[in-house]
Amino acid sequence: MSPTSRSQLVRYGAALLAVAIAFLARKFLDPFLGNHHPFTTFYVAVTAVAWYAGLGPALLAIVLSYLAGDYFFISPRYAIDFSTPEHLADLSCFFFVGVVIALFTEAMRAAQRQAEAKALEALQKRKELELEMTERKRLERELKLRADELVDADRRKDEFLAVLGHELRNPLAPIRNALEIVHTKGSSEVQREWAWVVIDRQVAQMIRLVDDLLEVSRIRQGKIRLRKEAAELAAIIEHAVESSRALIAARKHELIESLPEEPVWLEVDPVRLAQVIANLLNNAAKYTPDRGHIWLLARIEGEEAVIRIRDDGMGISPEMLPRIFDLFSQEERTLAQSQGGLGIGLTLVKTLVEMHGGSITATSEGTGTGSEFMVRLPAMAEKRLPPRTDSEDMATLTQAPCRRILLVDDNVDAAESLALLLRTHHNDVRTVHDGPTALETARAFQPDIIFLDIGLPGMDGYEVARRIRDDKAIQQPLLVALTGYGREEDLRRAEHAGFEAHVVKPAKLAALQRLLAQATGAR
Repeated sequence: MSPTSRSQLVRYGAALLAVAIAFLARKFLDPFLGNHHPFTTFYVAVTAVAWYAGLGPALLAIVLSYLAGDYFFISPRYAIDFSTPEHLADLSCFFFVGVVIALFTEAMRAAQRQAEAKALEALQKRKELELEMTERKRLERELKLRADELVDADRRKDEFLAVLGHELRNPLAPIRNALEIVHTKGSSEVQREWAWVVIDRQVAQMIRLVDDLLEVSRIRQGKIRLRKEAAELAAIIEHAVESSRALIAARKHELIESLPEEPVWLEVDPVRLAQVIANLLNNAAKYTPDRGHIWLLARIEGEEAVIRIRDDGMGISPEMLPRIFDLFSQEERTLAQSQGGLGIGLTLVKTLVEMHGGSITATSEGTGTGSEFMVRLPAMAEKRLPPRTDSEDMATLTQAPCRRILLVDDNVDAAESLALLLRTHHNDVRTVHDGPTALETARAFQPDIIFLDIGLPGMDGYEVARRIRDDKAIQQPLLVALTGYGREEDLRRAEHAGFEAHVVKPAKLAALQRLLAQATGAR
């Protein structure tokens, strides 16, 4: 057995052992807990496995804990039952929190490995410096600076972990309280409805935290691709303001906007640029005391569009200003000033602006004096007609003739829900759930367009696509890969298999509308 195989065996064996210990501990506590808190000890097991064995074993521990808790400690016992809302709430909460714990623990492990790698790099650098005696003093100063940076990075990592724990506990506390209300026999229907609203809102907050972390990871690995198009700056700003308006209104701030009278056109990804502006507006709202002022100004300077977002809030200290865009960097705040967040928003903003060929700077005269962020982006020399809106696409789709559509997906719920959506626009839709049946249905149905999943039982989507293209009995449809695989190599494989389009799940309605219109034109 290879060392790698042994390591995998040990890690997954540790996951099994941890779940077994958690099960025995919960069994020991059963006389005291009864049917309440069925997953108490399993949370500890998942956390321990995630930290010492990694994400894969942690996911295994989550699944095993999920099944063990459901089968042995939730009434009715010794049965798998999903028939009651309370039952579903317990299981859903554990599964979601377990996955969040595993993801964030994996992020912490990655941060620790990064710190260790940097320390090893510093040690190697030191050995090389010792060989250059003539430059000893200069190199010693450089080494000291490197060590200070490592200490600072380790400090920021510790601060991030502390903030992460705080941000996780914040939504978990109301979730737990709301679940207790749901389980309480004397609670009214109104109270239970309120509890479900609280759970939904707090779960959404945890999803945003996970999404931010995953977004940073995708950008750093070069997996984010901008979808640039000609877009008008005022429309992008309007969308960003709408996204931030609730937070600004909640803090009773006054937003003062100043936009150019003439349209300003940019070659950008409008969704990502709106995300940049909304993030800066949210920061201004969070770090400005109630009833403050936020200024949003946009204008043309030479060949650049300049966007300024200024506030009269807490400001930025001179020590913090040079590293305000560093990952996990946050201004030190008192408990009374704590505003939450993981310190990754400005890192995302800077990266997205630079991907557009622009730049961003931050200025502040110090704590308590407010701050200003200035974004510069290349402006287009000529004006363009605005792109079609989703409502226009919907009008075209509604007026278009009926299409024959074949949906192939082994996820029955995904296939049937999409089929229902397409049928509301008067399309003739068939759904199948495996590769061989897809071929048979395509010959009999002769669809205009086929939405085809890749991971299918019996025959994968690539092979189905190749056989459709080679089958003379099938009047060639528009073939669309509708899949969760979205890497560059996945797009290339789909193209080689005969797909004409590739859509990553969950598909946006506007993208499906354009494909359906394209299928109509082709027929």
